[in-house]
Amino acid sequence: MTSQTLRGRNALGTGGVEVVVKDDRISALSTIDDPGPDAPWIGPGLIDLQVNGHLDGDANAREPSATSILDMVSSLTARGVTRFLPTVITASPAEMLARIRAITEARGTDALASQTIAGIHVEGPSLSDQDGPRGVHPRAHIRPPEISELQRWLQASDGLLRVVTLSPHHAGTVEATKFLVSHGVQVAIGHTHADHDQITAAVDAGATLSTHLGNGAHSVLPRHPNYLWTQLAEPRLTAGVIADGHHLPDATLATMLAAKRDHGVFLVSDAVATPPTLVEGGESTVGGGVYFAEDGALRHTSTGFLAGSAQTIDVGVATVARITGSLARAVTLASVAPARALGIEPHWSVGARADVLLFDWAPGFQQITPRAVLIAGTELAS
Repeated sequence: MTSQTLRGRNALGTGGVEVVVKDDRISALSTIDDPGPDAPWIGPGLIDLQVNGHLDGDANAREPSATSILDMVSSLTARGVTRFLPTVITASPAEMLARIRAITEARGTDALASQTIAGIHVEGPSLSDQDGPRGVHPRAHIRPPEISELQRWLQASDGLLRVVTLSPHHAGTVEATKFLVSHGVQVAIGHTHADHDQITAAVDAGATLSTHLGNGAHSVLPRHPNYLWTQLAEPRLTAGVIADGHHLPDATLATMLAAKRDHGVFLVSDAVATPPTLVEGGESTVGGGVYFAEDGALRHTSTGFLAGSAQTIDVGVATVARITGSLARAVTLASVAPARALGIEPHWSVGARADVLLFDWAPGFQQITPRAVLIAGTELAS
Protein backbone atom coordinates (compact mmCIF):
# COMPACT_ATOMS: atom_id res chain seq x y z
CA MET A 1 0.00 0.00 0.00
CA THR A 2 1.33 3.43 -0.94
CA SER A 3 0.57 6.51 1.12
CA GLN A 4 1.23 10.22 0.72
CA THR A 5 0.16 13.37 2.51
CA LEU A 6 -0.59 16.60 0.67
CA ARG A 7 -1.03 20.02 2.28
CA GLY A 8 -2.01 23.43 1.00
CA ARG A 9 -4.45 26.30 1.17
CA ASN A 10 -8.02 25.07 1.06
CA ALA A 11 -9.46 25.81 -2.40
CA LEU A 12 -12.96 24.94 -1.19
CA GLY A 13 -12.97 26.96 1.99
CA THR A 14 -10.72 28.80 4.40
CA GLY A 15 -7.44 28.00 6.12
CA GLY A 16 -5.46 24.95 5.15
CA VAL A 17 -6.27 21.37 4.32
CA GLU A 18 -4.40 18.09 4.59
CA VAL A 19 -5.25 15.22 2.26
CA VAL A 20 -3.99 11.72 2.96
CA VAL A 21 -3.96 9.47 -0.09
CA LYS A 22 -3.61 5.71 0.22
CA ASP A 23 -3.28 3.88 -3.08
CA ASP A 24 -6.02 5.37 -5.30
CA ARG A 25 -8.32 6.67 -2.53
CA ILE A 26 -8.62 9.61 -0.16
CA SER A 27 -8.19 8.12 3.31
CA ALA A 28 -8.37 11.37 5.29
CA LEU A 29 -9.35 15.01 4.80
CA SER A 30 -8.72 17.44 7.62
CA THR A 31 -8.32 21.15 8.26
CA ILE A 32 -4.96 22.50 9.35
CA ASP A 33 -3.55 25.90 10.21
CA ASP A 34 -3.10 28.25 7.28
CA PRO A 35 0.03 26.91 5.52
CA GLY A 36 1.04 30.37 4.31
CA PRO A 37 0.79 32.40 1.12
CA ASP A 38 3.51 30.47 -0.72
CA ALA A 39 1.73 27.14 -0.32
CA PRO A 40 -0.29 25.89 -3.28
CA TRP A 41 -4.05 25.84 -3.28
CA ILE A 42 -5.34 22.28 -2.95
CA GLY A 43 -8.70 20.88 -4.01
CA PRO A 44 -10.38 18.27 -6.19
CA GLY A 45 -9.46 17.72 -9.82
CA LEU A 46 -11.56 19.58 -12.37
CA ILE A 47 -14.42 17.89 -14.24
CA ASP A 48 -15.57 19.09 -17.67
CA LEU A 49 -18.77 17.65 -19.11
CA GLN A 50 -18.46 19.28 -22.53
CA VAL A 51 -15.16 19.12 -24.43
CA ASN A 52 -15.21 18.93 -28.22
CA GLY A 53 -11.42 18.92 -28.45
CA HIS A 54 -8.29 20.70 -27.28
CA LEU A 55 -5.10 21.68 -29.09
CA ASP A 56 -4.41 18.75 -31.47
CA GLY A 57 -6.89 16.43 -29.77
CA ASP A 58 -10.30 16.31 -31.41
CA ALA A 59 -13.44 14.31 -30.66
CA ASN A 60 -14.82 15.46 -34.03
CA ALA A 61 -11.84 14.78 -36.26
CA ARG A 62 -12.63 14.20 -39.91
CA GLU A 63 -10.74 10.94 -39.59
CA PRO A 64 -11.66 9.78 -36.06
CA SER A 65 -8.99 7.91 -34.16
CA ALA A 66 -8.17 6.81 -30.65
CA THR A 67 -4.91 8.74 -30.97
CA SER A 68 -6.77 12.03 -31.34
CA ILE A 69 -8.75 11.28 -28.19
CA LEU A 70 -5.58 10.40 -26.28
CA ASP A 71 -4.16 13.78 -27.31
CA MET A 72 -7.17 15.36 -25.55
CA VAL A 73 -6.48 13.30 -22.44
CA SER A 74 -2.86 14.44 -22.36
CA SER A 75 -3.48 18.16 -22.83
CA LEU A 76 -6.53 18.40 -20.56
CA THR A 77 -5.00 16.57 -17.61
CA ALA A 78 -2.01 18.90 -17.78
CA ARG A 79 -4.50 21.71 -17.03
CA GLY A 80 -5.98 20.01 -13.99
CA VAL A 81 -8.89 18.17 -15.63
CA THR A 82 -9.18 14.73 -14.05
CA ARG A 83 -12.45 13.63 -15.68
CA PHE A 84 -14.22 14.82 -18.80
CA LEU A 85 -16.79 13.96 -21.44
CA PRO A 86 -15.48 14.05 -25.02
CA THR A 87 -18.33 15.68 -26.94
CA VAL A 88 -19.46 14.58 -30.39
CA ILE A 89 -21.38 17.22 -32.35
CA THR A 90 -23.87 17.12 -35.21
CA ALA A 91 -22.74 15.32 -38.36
CA SER A 92 -23.97 12.52 -40.61
CA PRO A 93 -25.06 9.31 -38.86
CA ALA A 94 -21.95 7.48 -40.05
CA GLU A 95 -19.58 10.25 -38.96
CA MET A 96 -21.10 10.51 -35.49
CA LEU A 97 -20.95 6.75 -35.03
CA ALA A 98 -17.29 6.64 -36.07
CA ARG A 99 -16.43 9.35 -33.56
CA ILE A 100 -18.23 7.53 -30.76
CA ARG A 101 -16.31 4.38 -31.61
CA ALA A 102 -12.98 6.24 -31.54
CA ILE A 103 -13.67 7.51 -28.01
CA THR A 104 -14.73 4.04 -26.88
CA GLU A 105 -11.56 2.53 -28.35
CA ALA A 106 -9.34 5.12 -26.66
CA ARG A 107 -10.87 4.50 -23.26
CA GLY A 108 -10.63 0.75 -23.65
CA THR A 109 -6.97 0.67 -24.64
CA ASP A 110 -5.28 3.29 -22.45
CA ALA A 111 -5.11 3.33 -18.65
CA LEU A 112 -5.15 7.11 -18.22
CA ALA A 113 -7.99 7.47 -20.71
CA SER A 114 -10.01 4.86 -18.83
CA GLN A 115 -9.64 6.91 -15.64
CA THR A 116 -10.32 10.35 -17.14
CA ILE A 117 -12.97 9.73 -19.80
CA ALA A 118 -16.11 9.60 -17.67
CA GLY A 119 -18.37 9.01 -20.65
CA ILE A 120 -19.46 10.50 -23.95
CA HIS A 121 -21.60 13.58 -24.53
CA VAL A 122 -23.44 13.72 -27.87
CA GLU A 123 -24.54 17.27 -28.71
CA GLY A 124 -26.99 16.91 -31.57
CA PRO A 125 -28.14 16.17 -34.19
CA SER A 126 -31.68 16.86 -32.93
CA LEU A 127 -31.16 20.57 -32.39
CA SER A 128 -32.83 23.71 -33.70
CA ASP A 129 -32.43 24.38 -37.42
CA GLN A 130 -32.87 28.12 -36.89
CA ASP A 131 -30.02 30.59 -37.20
CA GLY A 132 -28.83 31.51 -33.72
CA PRO A 133 -30.02 28.51 -31.73
CA ARG A 134 -28.32 26.19 -34.24
CA GLY A 135 -24.99 27.89 -33.61
CA VAL A 136 -22.43 26.42 -36.00
CA HIS A 137 -23.97 22.93 -36.14
CA PRO A 138 -24.43 22.07 -39.85
CA ARG A 139 -28.03 22.58 -40.91
CA ALA A 140 -27.77 19.76 -43.45
CA HIS A 141 -27.43 17.20 -40.65
CA ILE A 142 -30.05 18.52 -38.22
CA ARG A 143 -32.67 15.77 -37.83
CA PRO A 144 -35.36 14.61 -35.38
CA PRO A 145 -34.43 11.98 -32.80
CA GLU A 146 -34.79 8.38 -33.91
CA ILE A 147 -34.70 5.50 -31.46
CA SER A 148 -32.80 3.37 -33.97
CA GLU A 149 -29.95 5.90 -34.10
CA LEU A 150 -29.88 6.18 -30.31
CA GLN A 151 -29.65 2.40 -30.11
CA ARG A 152 -26.64 2.42 -32.44
CA TRP A 153 -24.93 5.00 -30.21
CA LEU A 154 -25.55 2.89 -27.13
CA GLN A 155 -24.13 -0.20 -28.79
CA ALA A 156 -21.06 1.60 -30.19
CA SER A 157 -20.29 3.35 -26.89
CA ASP A 158 -20.25 0.14 -24.83
CA GLY A 159 -22.01 1.85 -21.93
CA LEU A 160 -20.09 5.14 -22.19
CA LEU A 161 -22.95 7.28 -23.51
CA ARG A 162 -23.75 9.60 -20.60
CA VAL A 163 -25.34 12.80 -21.97
CA VAL A 164 -27.33 13.66 -25.10
CA THR A 165 -28.23 17.27 -25.91
CA LEU A 166 -31.38 17.88 -27.94
CA SER A 167 -34.01 20.52 -28.65
CA PRO A 168 -37.49 19.67 -27.29
CA HIS A 169 -39.25 21.26 -30.29
CA HIS A 170 -38.75 18.04 -32.28
CA ALA A 171 -41.55 15.53 -32.56
CA GLY A 172 -40.44 12.39 -30.77
CA THR A 173 -38.49 14.24 -28.06
CA VAL A 174 -40.54 12.81 -25.20
CA GLU A 175 -40.17 9.25 -26.51
CA ALA A 176 -36.43 9.72 -27.10
CA THR A 177 -35.93 11.23 -23.65
CA LYS A 178 -37.71 8.38 -21.92
CA PHE A 179 -35.69 5.87 -23.96
CA LEU A 180 -32.35 7.47 -23.10
CA VAL A 181 -33.15 7.89 -19.41
CA SER A 182 -34.22 4.24 -19.23
CA HIS A 183 -30.73 3.35 -20.48
CA GLY A 184 -28.93 5.49 -17.91
CA VAL A 185 -28.28 8.45 -20.21
CA GLN A 186 -28.98 12.02 -19.09
CA VAL A 187 -30.83 14.28 -21.49
CA ALA A 188 -29.82 17.93 -21.79
CA ILE A 189 -31.77 20.75 -23.42
CA GLY A 190 -29.72 22.96 -25.69
CA HIS A 191 -29.49 24.72 -29.06
CA THR A 192 -33.25 25.10 -28.87
CA HIS A 193 -36.09 27.37 -29.88
CA ALA A 194 -38.62 25.26 -27.97
CA ASP A 195 -41.43 26.97 -26.11
CA HIS A 196 -42.26 26.67 -22.42
CA ASP A 197 -44.63 23.72 -22.82
CA GLN A 198 -42.19 21.76 -25.00
CA ILE A 199 -39.37 22.25 -22.52
CA THR A 200 -41.60 21.28 -19.61
CA ALA A 201 -42.71 18.13 -21.46
CA ALA A 202 -39.07 17.11 -21.95
CA VAL A 203 -38.33 17.70 -18.26
CA ASP A 204 -41.41 15.72 -17.27
CA ALA A 205 -40.05 12.90 -19.46
CA GLY A 206 -36.73 12.96 -17.60
CA ALA A 207 -34.47 15.71 -19.00
CA THR A 208 -32.21 16.98 -16.22
CA LEU A 209 -29.59 19.28 -17.77
CA SER A 210 -29.25 22.47 -19.81
CA THR A 211 -26.34 22.64 -22.25
CA HIS A 212 -24.26 25.88 -22.10
CA LEU A 213 -27.28 27.92 -21.02
CA GLY A 214 -27.37 31.40 -22.54
CA ASN A 215 -25.58 30.32 -25.71
CA GLY A 216 -26.87 28.59 -28.81
CA ALA A 217 -29.69 31.15 -28.81
CA HIS A 218 -31.23 33.91 -30.91
CA SER A 219 -29.54 37.29 -30.78
CA VAL A 220 -32.90 38.87 -29.96
CA LEU A 221 -35.57 37.22 -27.81
CA PRO A 222 -39.01 38.22 -26.51
CA ARG A 223 -38.64 39.89 -23.14
CA HIS A 224 -40.73 37.07 -21.67
CA PRO A 225 -41.53 34.28 -21.94
CA ASN A 226 -38.58 32.67 -23.69
CA TYR A 227 -36.61 29.45 -23.50
CA LEU A 228 -33.87 30.94 -21.30
CA TRP A 229 -36.27 32.07 -18.57
CA THR A 230 -38.01 28.67 -18.64
CA GLN A 231 -34.75 26.80 -18.12
CA LEU A 232 -33.49 29.23 -15.47
CA ALA A 233 -36.71 28.85 -13.50
CA GLU A 234 -36.94 25.06 -13.83
CA PRO A 235 -35.51 23.55 -10.62
CA ARG A 236 -35.23 20.12 -12.23
CA LEU A 237 -32.67 21.39 -14.76
CA THR A 238 -29.02 21.77 -13.79
CA ALA A 239 -27.27 24.14 -16.17
CA GLY A 240 -23.81 24.03 -17.65
CA VAL A 241 -22.39 27.50 -18.33
CA ILE A 242 -19.29 28.65 -20.23
CA ALA A 243 -17.13 31.12 -18.31
CA ASP A 244 -14.41 31.80 -20.86
CA GLY A 245 -14.91 35.57 -20.97
CA HIS A 246 -16.52 35.42 -24.42
CA HIS A 247 -19.69 33.32 -24.31
CA LEU A 248 -21.44 35.18 -21.49
CA PRO A 249 -20.97 38.79 -20.35
CA ASP A 250 -20.06 39.12 -16.68
CA ALA A 251 -23.48 40.42 -15.67
CA THR A 252 -25.27 37.58 -17.49
CA LEU A 253 -23.04 34.93 -15.96
CA ALA A 254 -23.42 36.43 -12.48
CA THR A 255 -27.21 36.45 -12.85
CA MET A 256 -27.31 32.82 -13.97
CA LEU A 257 -25.08 31.75 -11.10
CA ALA A 258 -27.33 33.59 -8.66
CA ALA A 259 -30.49 32.10 -10.15
CA LYS A 260 -29.25 28.52 -10.21
CA ARG A 261 -27.02 28.64 -7.11
CA ASP A 262 -24.50 25.88 -6.39
CA HIS A 263 -26.92 22.97 -6.68
CA GLY A 264 -28.23 23.88 -10.13
CA VAL A 265 -25.22 25.01 -12.15
CA PHE A 266 -21.73 23.86 -13.14
CA LEU A 267 -18.95 25.08 -15.42
CA VAL A 268 -18.06 23.64 -18.82
CA SER A 269 -15.43 24.74 -21.29
CA ASP A 270 -16.98 23.80 -24.65
CA ALA A 271 -13.35 23.68 -25.79
CA VAL A 272 -12.58 22.76 -29.39
CA ALA A 273 -9.46 21.60 -31.16
CA THR A 274 -7.09 24.44 -32.05
CA PRO A 275 -4.29 22.85 -34.06
CA PRO A 276 -1.60 25.02 -35.67
CA THR A 277 -3.49 24.91 -38.98
CA LEU A 278 -6.43 26.71 -37.35
CA VAL A 279 -4.21 29.29 -35.70
CA GLU A 280 -2.69 29.94 -39.11
CA GLY A 281 -6.11 30.52 -40.68
CA GLY A 282 -7.37 27.03 -41.50
CA GLU A 283 -10.78 25.50 -40.87
CA SER A 284 -12.08 23.93 -37.69
CA THR A 285 -13.87 20.60 -37.45
CA VAL A 286 -16.44 22.48 -35.36
CA GLY A 287 -18.28 24.91 -37.59
CA GLY A 288 -16.11 24.78 -40.70
CA GLY A 289 -14.88 28.29 -41.47
CA VAL A 290 -13.75 29.54 -38.09
CA TYR A 291 -11.26 32.23 -37.17
CA PHE A 292 -9.70 33.73 -34.07
CA ALA A 293 -11.24 37.17 -33.46
CA GLU A 294 -9.10 39.98 -32.06
CA ASP A 295 -10.42 39.29 -28.56
CA GLY A 296 -9.34 35.63 -28.74
CA ALA A 297 -12.83 34.21 -29.34
CA LEU A 298 -13.43 31.57 -32.01
CA ARG A 299 -16.05 32.80 -34.47
CA HIS A 300 -17.66 31.57 -37.67
CA THR A 301 -16.36 33.43 -40.69
CA SER A 302 -19.76 34.19 -42.24
CA THR A 303 -22.10 34.58 -39.24
CA GLY A 304 -19.78 35.73 -36.46
CA PHE A 305 -21.37 33.14 -34.17
CA LEU A 306 -19.15 31.65 -31.48
CA ALA A 307 -17.79 28.24 -32.47
CA GLY A 308 -16.83 26.66 -29.18
CA SER A 309 -14.01 27.94 -27.03
CA ALA A 310 -10.24 28.04 -27.24
CA GLN A 311 -10.09 28.16 -23.43
CA THR A 312 -10.28 25.24 -21.01
CA ILE A 313 -12.09 25.06 -17.69
CA ASP A 314 -9.09 26.35 -15.73
CA VAL A 315 -9.89 29.73 -17.31
CA GLY A 316 -13.51 29.33 -16.22
CA VAL A 317 -12.44 28.88 -12.61
CA ALA A 318 -10.49 32.13 -12.65
CA THR A 319 -13.36 33.95 -14.40
CA VAL A 320 -15.93 32.88 -11.81
CA ALA A 321 -13.54 33.66 -8.95
CA ARG A 322 -13.21 37.19 -10.34
CA ILE A 323 -16.94 37.70 -10.85
CA THR A 324 -18.11 36.23 -7.55
CA GLY A 325 -15.09 37.11 -5.41
CA SER A 326 -14.91 33.48 -4.28
CA LEU A 327 -12.30 30.97 -5.41
CA ALA A 328 -14.11 28.33 -3.35
CA ARG A 329 -17.31 28.79 -5.32
CA ALA A 330 -15.44 28.74 -8.62
CA VAL A 331 -13.61 25.50 -7.82
CA THR A 332 -16.84 23.94 -6.55
CA LEU A 333 -18.59 24.75 -9.83
CA ALA A 334 -15.79 23.08 -11.79
CA SER A 335 -15.46 19.96 -9.65
CA VAL A 336 -18.02 19.05 -7.01
CA ALA A 337 -20.98 20.46 -8.99
CA PRO A 338 -20.33 18.59 -12.27
CA ALA A 339 -19.55 15.42 -10.29
CA ARG A 340 -22.96 15.73 -8.68
CA ALA A 341 -24.65 16.48 -12.00
CA LEU A 342 -23.13 13.40 -13.62
CA GLY A 343 -23.66 11.18 -10.61
CA ILE A 344 -19.98 10.72 -9.70
CA GLU A 345 -20.32 10.06 -5.98
CA PRO A 346 -18.68 10.25 -3.58
CA HIS A 347 -16.40 13.08 -4.65
CA TRP A 348 -13.75 14.90 -2.60
CA SER A 349 -14.54 12.96 0.53
CA VAL A 350 -13.03 10.11 2.48
CA GLY A 351 -13.24 6.99 0.35
CA ALA A 352 -13.49 8.88 -2.93
CA ARG A 353 -11.06 8.38 -5.78
CA ALA A 354 -7.97 10.49 -5.10
CA ASP A 355 -8.21 13.11 -7.84
CA VAL A 356 -6.26 16.01 -6.35
CA LEU A 357 -5.18 19.32 -7.83
CA LEU A 358 -2.49 21.56 -6.36
CA PHE A 359 -2.35 24.91 -8.12
CA ASP A 360 -1.37 28.56 -8.05
CA TRP A 361 -3.86 31.41 -8.30
CA ALA A 362 -4.25 34.96 -7.04
CA PRO A 363 -6.87 37.65 -7.73
CA GLY A 364 -6.40 39.01 -11.23
CA PHE A 365 -5.01 35.77 -12.68
CA GLN A 366 -6.64 34.73 -15.98
CA GLN A 367 -6.49 31.03 -15.13
CA ILE A 368 -5.32 28.69 -12.45
CA THR A 369 -1.91 27.04 -12.92
CA PRO A 370 -1.41 23.45 -11.75
CA ARG A 371 1.63 22.57 -9.69
CA ALA A 372 0.67 18.91 -9.45
CA VAL A 373 -2.21 16.74 -10.66
CA LEU A 374 -3.06 13.39 -9.10
CA ILE A 375 -5.47 11.04 -10.81
CA ALA A 376 -6.53 8.01 -8.76
CA GLY A 377 -3.63 8.73 -6.44
CA THR A 378 -0.94 8.82 -9.13
CA GLU A 379 0.80 12.08 -9.90
CA LEU A 380 1.08 12.95 -13.57
CA ALA A 381 4.58 13.28 -14.90
CA SER A 382 5.47 16.94 -15.36
